[in-house]
Amino acid sequence: MPVPLLDLRAQHATIRESVLAALLPVVDDQAFILGKPVVELEAEVAALSNTKFAVGCANGTDALLIAMRALDVGRDDEVITTPFTFFATAGTIHNVGAKPVFVDIDPKTYNIRPDLAAAAVTSRTKAVIPVDLFGQIAQVEEIRRLMPRVPLIEDAAQSIGARRSIDGEWRMAGEVATIGTFSFFPSKNLGGYGDGGMMVTQDEAIYHRLMRLRTHGSVKTYFHEEVGYNSRLDALQAAVLKAKLPFLAQWSAKRRENAAYYNAAFADVAEIGTPFVEPANESIFNQYTIRVPRRDKFREHLSAKGIGHSVYYPLPLHLQPCFAYLGYKAGACPESEKAANEVVSLPVFPELTRPQLDEVIAAVRGFFGR
Repeated sequence: MPVPLLDLRAQHATIRESVLAALLPVVDDQAFILGKPVVELEAEVAALSNTKFAVGCANGTDALLIAMRALDVGRDDEVITTPFTFFATAGTIHNVGAKPVFVDIDPKTYNIRPDLAAAAVTSRTKAVIPVDLFGQIAQVEEIRRLMPRVPLIEDAAQSIGARRSIDGEWRMAGEVATIGTFSFFPSKNLGGYGDGGMMVTQDEAIYHRLMRLRTHGSVKTYFHEEVGYNSRLDALQAAVLKAKLPFLAQWSAKRRENAAYYNAAFADVAEIGTPFVEPANESIFNQYTIRVPRRDKFREHLSAKGIGHSVYYPLPLHLQPCFAYLGYKAGACPESEKAANEVVSLPVFPELTRPQLDEVIAAVRGFFGR
């Protein structure tokens, strides 16, 4: 029985009527850019994130880009981040004119090491961007403690709804950052029927700057205080996301349940490194990522068995050809490089049936002769 890495049709089938009912008023109103659905979604995402403000934008990449602009990151500045992440995290640093400074990850969580980030601070450091990889919040409070004067942009594209216990209290993804950024790409735990993004903050002045920057630097139509971007969230996407948001918690819980089922099934296979979730974290498992030896052969085996899988990410950003000008060489971030050669992600989406989970488990165990 083939098992896909992700099955969005299965999810849509469970919420089809809710989504279509949300879309029809937008179509009837013929108001497709920003507007009431976006304002309502912003309020709901701010509430979910325990932040005062939220600003919708066109996609998660723009969320990072606009966040940096709102903090005046620009030419000759440095921004510290991880090389083990999706390209947008560092690509946006380059695109505002700043220099990405890569520091290595914790090999268990795959998230940036706060001590290495703090050690990389210079007089030119303008921000730090930790990434909540695979749905687990980075050690944002430790980054804050070690780098109190450096603005923190939390790349929470994979972690909306995730929680972290900080000083005995649950904090949500994006809550403690200077600016938190989300992606609503369709494959995300909360995905649209197209692209979309959002920024959250506790700071009112930053909020107004984000609002201005997403609409060409303008508050009053045709009057521009600065040069911004055309990065507005479509009303149709906001309507879809509003219809899906009430299901997010149960979907994330089902992902955790699926991950626990895998963990138990692989517990006796010493060759498999199952995901480590910090005790302080409640992950939303945007991906279920394991480490395996002989990964290429392992992937060939999974493909032959019809098991969907993917590698996030096969080449760390500090070794990407486009960043060669930065001068990083192999060995500069050894844990990121090692992870890039060993990780593979398995299906974990909430609609997986028990027979599908068992099919994945049988294929994985079979490769190791179990």
